[in-house]
Amino acid sequence: MKKIILTIASILMIISVNAQVQKLAGPRVGLTMITAGTAADFFHNGFDFVDNNDNQFGETGSALTTQYGWQWESRFADGGGNVTGIVEWVALVGGMEQGKFLPSLSSVIGARTSEGFEVGVGPNLSLSGVGMLFAVGYNFRSGSLNLPVNLVIMPGKSENGSYRNDSGDYIDYTYNSGTRISLMIGFNLAK
Repeated sequence: MKKIILTIASILMIISVNAQVQKLAGPRVGLTMITAGTAADFFHNGFDFVDNNDNQFGETGSALTTQYGWQWESRFADGGGNVTGIVEWVALVGGMEQGKFLPSLSSVIGARTSEGFEVGVGPNLSLSGVGMLFAVGYNFRSGSLNLPVNLVIMPGKSENGSYRNDSGDYIDYTYNSGTRISLMIGFNLAK
């Protein structure tokens, strides 16, 4: 009997917790500017961007690409106050207008106010490696329609190093992946 009561209580608790957590998910589209660096070089020239003669990474300048994807969101620490904790997972594909497939996956933890202002930080995994992103945005509401607009900045990473060329000589290089700045817009319906 105790097991049955415990099972029923657990199910009721799970149902009531899920009813309090508003789940927002929806499509995301946007533009990303990539500042001069190896990521922009790859975007412009593919794998042929490395110039083994003088190693001038970043010569092609900045790049602009579209983004398309989906965002999942969970809310936590929702005590009914003016600030709610949020965790987001965002999967995007960029470069399709150039015939490229540039996937990325981000996890963002942050907070949203009752007025719709939000900030967050988290890791991003893409073909250029792993980095930390910083996001700020506002969720515009019209009835049950949510229109989140976010500005996302992912600083580039720089490093110096050397490699051995085909002749056996060591070549010094300076590597900068380039900073990515994205403006993302989406929509979803509140449940």
